[in-house]
Amino acid sequence: MLQVNNIEVIYSDVILVLKGLSLVVPQGQIVALLGSNGAGKSTTLKAISGLLKSEEGEVTDGEVLFEGEKINGRDPEEIVSRGIFQVMEGRRVFEDLTVEENLRCGAYTRKDGKNIRGDYDRVYTYFPLIKERRKQLAGYLSGGEQQMLAIGRALMARPKLMLLDEPSLGLSPLLVKEIFGIIKEINEKERTTILLVEQNARVALSISSYGYIMENGKVVLDGETEKLANNEDVKEFYLGMTEVGTRKSYKDTKHYKRRKRWLS
Repeated sequence: MLQVNNIEVIYSDVILVLKGLSLVVPQGQIVALLGSNGAGKSTTLKAISGLLKSEEGEVTDGEVLFEGEKINGRDPEEIVSRGIFQVMEGRRVFEDLTVEENLRCGAYTRKDGKNIRGDYDRVYTYFPLIKERRKQLAGYLSGGEQQMLAIGRALMARPKLMLLDEPSLGLSPLLVKEIFGIIKEINEKERTTILLVEQNARVALSISSYGYIMENGKVVLDGETEKLANNEDVKEFYLGMTEVGTRKSYKDTKHYKRRKRWLS
């Protein structure tokens, strides 16, 4: 469904952020994009969704293909109408609108107005908590409820591809488990393809079928999630476990040296 081919992204004509990044997202799957802060994960999503322009960023080399058509350089609203919807990091709900008004905004580009009413019920089936608060201003929701609303708003667009940026950010472990369970359910029931950016590698790998790990604007490792989860480097640096099962911090490591087999 999505192919990112060797793209380079530069901000303000001088800051090189992505350096020949490539990845593939097959239809109907959840693909995880992992890495530490500053690796370029969010920039990758913005390159796909067309949001780089608002931050003086640009894809200066390579191409982004969606269903075989080049989309980099197109306006964000056109990309949304083609079936790609990004859920931004930090939720970004419209705080002065009600829950139901926020959901209605998600359906803004749709032409099938008769079906939109039924989609409210579909969203409330996944997120019964926000159904109870549908007349309440979104700014008064808890962090977890706002994240549910942000994902629900994306569902209202009936996207073919959903881009999720750090959905676990700032949430309790219990809420993270609940929301990721719903993301998995949406993928299975709606057949919505998902590209998931996440720092919580453990939970991301638990629901995805394939993963990419980024470092300094490039993919340094990719593979099926089961293999990634069993890779000793991934265990140590992304799952926080050493070979003997004890936790280890990035602060304990002065240099992150990839094993030779990563590059084979």
